[in-house]
Amino acid sequence: MARSKAWTAFPHDSKGFDYPDAKLEKAWAKLHAGDQEPFPDGDTVAGWLKSNKTLGKLDAAETADRLQSAWRAFHAGDFQIAFDIGEAVGPLGASVACKAGGIHATYLIDDDKQQLQRYEHLVGLADAAVDALPKLANSHYRRAFALGRYSQSISIAKALTQGLAGKVKESLDATLKLAPKHAEAHTAMGLYHAEIISKVGSMLGGLTYGAKAATGEKHLQTALELTPDSPIAWIEYGNGLMLLYGDKREDDAAEAYAKAAKLKPKDAMEKLDAEFAKSQIED
Repeated sequence: MARSKAWTAFPHDSKGFDYPDAKLEKAWAKLHAGDQEPFPDGDTVAGWLKSNKTLGKLDAAETADRLQSAWRAFHAGDFQIAFDIGEAVGPLGASVACKAGGIHATYLIDDDKQQLQRYEHLVGLADAAVDALPKLANSHYRRAFALGRYSQSISIAKALTQGLAGKVKESLDATLKLAPKHAEAHTAMGLYHAEIISKVGSMLGGLTYGAKAATGEKHLQTALELTPDSPIAWIEYGNGLMLLYGDKREDDAAEAYAKAAKLKPKDAMEKLDAEFAKSQIED
């Protein structure tokens, strides 16, 4: 994907989102409670390299340093740097590349065509990661994320024709099988059920896609139980309620947005999430 110009910069103060040296590992469990990303130290990376010879003869320690640098950049809001480092590493860097590229596109790209191109590119990176590292939960989750964002950027008819809903669910099922406490995957699975029902109705959604309102809400609630201090878990819970029940749960959705807006962000992504929640309340 061509990057002829600098990406739109993170528009907020990033003070407090810097995790230099050992501070990154110390904060890792809290920073990655939602996506269950393993900390990429030398031993972990060595294990990944050993599990798949197609990754090439990379130096484990050097690769670990590069991945940690990419994640530091991501958490600080330097999304382009995080993406560039991750993409350069190859399938091992797909997780940080997809997350950085996806969060940036969601919040900081206004042009629909550019967004679509970004998501298409991320699908390719995630597909390569699934092929190379199928035992890593986030190989599958990043694929689901990229496919989901891509499907939201095209027409409903086109998305259904391409079978994207089934591909997203397949990837989310694989994620949750490998990481049952993956809060972001629970959120995404909840939204899968909610969006299907919202688009095609509960009867057709249930018969064709197995979508159920109760199942969707349960997944969304599970994400809240796993990560109660995550702004995006509350935002998507509110979004899911509106998709499933409309005005009947408008007050509950508003309360969820309000909770998201009040949470203290731990990194740049959560700052963007919280600011979005505030904008929903103001609107």
